[in-house]
Amino acid sequence: MSRLLKMCFLLISMNHAEITHSQNSEDLPPLLLKAVEEVIAGKYLNALLDVLNCQSSDVWTADMLTKVMAYFHAQEVMFTLSSLQMSIKSYLKNLLYQPRQLLSELQQLDQQQFQTAMKYLFHSKKEHLEVGNIILDWDKTRERIFQSPGVNRTLFLVTLDKCFLALSALDCVDILSQVLSMSAVSYLHPDVIGSLPNLLLEDAFRNLSSLFKDLYDRTSASTQRALYGWMKQILQKSYNMSEFNESTSWVSAESLWILGRYMVHLPLEEILKISLNEIRLFISYDNATKQLDTVYDITPELAQALLKRINSSGFDMRNTSTIYRLGLLVCFYDDLEQMEAAVARALLHQMIKCNQLRGFQAELHELKSQLLNIAMQNQTLNDTLGSLSDAVVGLTSSQLESLSPEAVHNAVATLNQVSGWAKSQVMILSSKYLSYEKVLSFYNVSQMGALVTGIGTQSLHSMNPRELSQIIRGTMSQYLSDLSPAQQQGILRKIAASGDFSSSVKDIQGAFFKEVSLSGLWKQTGYNSSMLKEKELRSSQALYLYELLSKENYPVDLLSTGQLVKGVTCQLIESMDTDTFLNNFKFFEINLHLLSPYQVNCLAWKFWKVSNASIPPFLLLALPSEYLEYVTGPLCVPFLERLGKAGMDLLNPSHHKRDAVLQKVQECLNSSIADEYDVDLLGNLICYLPAAFLHGRMSLKAMAAALHQFKLCQELSHEQKTEIKYKLLQLYGSSNNWTAETTLDVGPFIALLSKEELNVLAEKFPDIILQIAKTIGPVSSAEELLLSVVFESVSNSTGSIRLSLSRADCLGTRAPSSNEIIKLAEANVFWSVQELECMDPGTFDKNVELLGAVSGFNSSQLTALKEKAKQVWGSLPDWRSYQIISLGRIALALTEQEITELDLHSIDTVSVLSQQTEWTLTQERAILQGFLEDSGQTIGTLKSFDLVGLGAILCALNSTEIKSIKTAEFSAAVARIGLLFCSTPVLRQFKKMTESVFGAATSWNGSILQEIGTIAGGLNEDELKAFDKSLMPYFQPSAVRHIPPEIFQALSPEQIANLGPENAAMVTGSQRQHLDASQLQSLGLALDGARTGSPGTQSSSAASPQEGQTPAASGAPCLSGFGIWLCAVFTLHLPF
Repeated sequence: MSRLLKMCFLLISMNHAEITHSQNSEDLPPLLLKAVEEVIAGKYLNALLDVLNCQSSDVWTADMLTKVMAYFHAQEVMFTLSSLQMSIKSYLKNLLYQPRQLLSELQQLDQQQFQTAMKYLFHSKKEHLEVGNIILDWDKTRERIFQSPGVNRTLFLVTLDKCFLALSALDCVDILSQVLSMSAVSYLHPDVIGSLPNLLLEDAFRNLSSLFKDLYDRTSASTQRALYGWMKQILQKSYNMSEFNESTSWVSAESLWILGRYMVHLPLEEILKISLNEIRLFISYDNATKQLDTVYDITPELAQALLKRINSSGFDMRNTSTIYRLGLLVCFYDDLEQMEAAVARALLHQMIKCNQLRGFQAELHELKSQLLNIAMQNQTLNDTLGSLSDAVVGLTSSQLESLSPEAVHNAVATLNQVSGWAKSQVMILSSKYLSYEKVLSFYNVSQMGALVTGIGTQSLHSMNPRELSQIIRGTMSQYLSDLSPAQQQGILRKIAASGDFSSSVKDIQGAFFKEVSLSGLWKQTGYNSSMLKEKELRSSQALYLYELLSKENYPVDLLSTGQLVKGVTCQLIESMDTDTFLNNFKFFEINLHLLSPYQVNCLAWKFWKVSNASIPPFLLLALPSEYLEYVTGPLCVPFLERLGKAGMDLLNPSHHKRDAVLQKVQECLNSSIADEYDVDLLGNLICYLPAAFLHGRMSLKAMAAALHQFKLCQELSHEQKTEIKYKLLQLYGSSNNWTAETTLDVGPFIALLSKEELNVLAEKFPDIILQIAKTIGPVSSAEELLLSVVFESVSNSTGSIRLSLSRADCLGTRAPSSNEIIKLAEANVFWSVQELECMDPGTFDKNVELLGAVSGFNSSQLTALKEKAKQVWGSLPDWRSYQIISLGRIALALTEQEITELDLHSIDTVSVLSQQTEWTLTQERAILQGFLEDSGQTIGTLKSFDLVGLGAILCALNSTEIKSIKTAEFSAAVARIGLLFCSTPVLRQFKKMTESVFGAATSWNGSILQEIGTIAGGLNEDELKAFDKSLMPYFQPSAVRHIPPEIFQALSPEQIANLGPENAAMVTGSQRQHLDASQLQSLGLALDGARTGSPGTQSSSAASPQEGQTPAASGAPCLSGFGIWLCAVFTLHLPF
């Protein structure tokens, strides 16, 4: 920016006396004269493009700028300083921050200007542009342009509007692909598809069609349908219509190739009319398989119609070569009569890709099961295991148990590539494989692939440490993050005990590194910033490592690693000199998602202190609410744009400030969401807008663009959802008239419809409703209605009642089938207790994992399922580990007595049980006792991986038991224990154990407080009071909630004021009730992001802008004279 100012200054300070001679228009080339006239008319963009165009020609000479100045003087054009400044300022603001105006100006460009604009935007390789002696950074400028969703939309629309008339069609397709790479889902909608050119040369049409095929998954169902319509229109034109009649189809092999994935939109009757010659030609084409592999959203009816035509065209449907060419059509293969085993195996091999289908998994499961039976004709499961592909996932536990270790060993190359295994299946197969191998080595573990997660923690811990180090370094490292915390801890403990930890710890990559304890890091040396680039860090690790490495490294080296930004303290930020801070700020901005609200607050204060005129507007959110007043005029757009990308929660977790921010957002929008440009600007901010604002201030045009964004919102209120529902009904009309595409686009919001409306949709589009229901997360009352409709729809479609012959009292009661259980997912909650009791034992055995994952079952239903497990698996002492872990929530129905009968010798079994969050204390105690007795251990012999595996069960320990935990084992597991929500007495005892690791509580630093998490909730009054106020932000938010109110009140007002915004937001109602007025005032300051004795609470000149001064969207003011124009025009193109 300073370089530009110098150039501006040189231009402005030209000797006025030199240009006072008479100058007429003949001295200027026509194009430059045109540019000068455009300046006078205020058309600065047109002028810039003409100047660039003129400069690239031979007529440009070094004295051109002097001649331009002379011309202005001769024409007696009187620009006053203030009027020129105001017009330029207004122009800049409108062009950069109002993409609608930019659209209008681009649309008014003449053909030559438009070509120049497109050339410099999309095809110029120049890093810098020079006009006279003015240089601007064009690379960064373009980057800024393409980062703005509004400007991108404008470029997309103007390309559609003007490009195909001004440039070659191939160039325009290239430009569209660049623009659409930003956000196809919001730019491409059915109305816009109507603007696509319908007369294109063949190459351009193929390229544009190819682009739309690449964007298929990023567009709405309605847009997909509209794009199909556009392609069909052009393809039909190329078809010889003189040969057309009702019995023949316009669809040729070439049409199918061009349509690609859009072929799924062909009507059924059209497919049945396609010439058999064309079908034969299409399937013979080498790329047909690749194309058919991508039709994820094809329906069974269309797939079977295509299979029928392929069969009729002369292909042998049981030939392996044909089967290979069918792509995802194999998922709907239905001719199983008198099939040979080899054909069934070939089909199963191809079906490994069928899990990518949108829906129809229950039917697929059934088809695979039938093929499995055929594939195993006259052979044992042991003989055929390696040739069954992923159909093996459908094998029951008892079938897997019947396998020989040798068979699993021989088939491991197939088994390790299969996805979709249940945890219990992986345990059985791993056990079989390892029992054949006898010794657990790096080589045989590396053969296991995804099955490695089934290796017991104890087995991993018993491995040779050198072999374990190889696993960490080798190709198996990709599976380490899939291991349970107990398994990961088992590996780390063994390597640490071997003395080879220092070299191995450097090789631990990704999320696995987060399992290394803080005390473990302390013991190692030789860290450097480059080795941390591929590792994920916990805050405690980052705080320690940043402080350690900052002694010998520059901030740029540490901050550029990414994860280390988590370790930057407020003190470090404040101690940076102005240049260091401003030069390194980009690393904080890039990694904003890794920073805590407290760190963002520190950054905001630092920026305000050193350069309040150029503070990024989104940082004002982290300052006290009154600082939002500075967000006005041109600052609104960058404020909304950055906030829409960053998300509000990171920056201001307190509710009272959220209201102030939302008020500012509404002001910046002029109190309305008018169209898609406002939606672009808002990003995910739209999730937070109050229902009343959506009701009265959001246009239907904006709603159409916002639907996709609303579907991404995590926590919409009931009121917001209700308003969205009304907007959707206004937009699309009565749900009774919705198309399949509309229903898919509305997606999870169909749950807001009435039961009658849902029934109509379920009758018309049962598969779509089923597909949507499976995507819905935790069930609220609104979703319950949808699930009940899904349950009725599935139940009714299965027809006759299935009777259970095992019990007399089940006569006439329908029993759940496998097909229904798979289809229903969360909707299985609507089975009655009696229906669950009447389930066929085989059905239960096959589907126990699915049933155990249903979050809505009540205690009676869980008890019925537990009793079914007893019926199927026999008495409790005979239950195997893999059976116990397959129970999921069903295990919650086990009584204390029943738990004691289980075999709980394995920490892996207990680890899975501990993940359930609804255990009673007596159940937890029974699990703990069962594990200790069955594993032959005492509390004193527990290893770190046992402690990690026990998880929430540790909350059932008494103080005597906690005292007997070994310090070394506790220190390795302390970060995991710090995630538990135990009672205060238990936390107090854990706190005492923590002191044996880290020293007296009064000596703890920020990294220790971050490491121990909720354990800090066990501090007593005196210990809490003794903490320096600067350490208050380093308590984890969960720890703040766990400090008893009577202890929390011991904090001084200064300590509370320094909690930081995130911790302050965690203070509970009961904790507040124990605070006095000065403490509550301090809590308010912390929530607001204020600082005691900071710039925010002082009136010094450094703390607040001078009168009339506001933070700027750009740091460079323009000066005066004619140079103002050029300076301003070029400032326009500088990144903001």
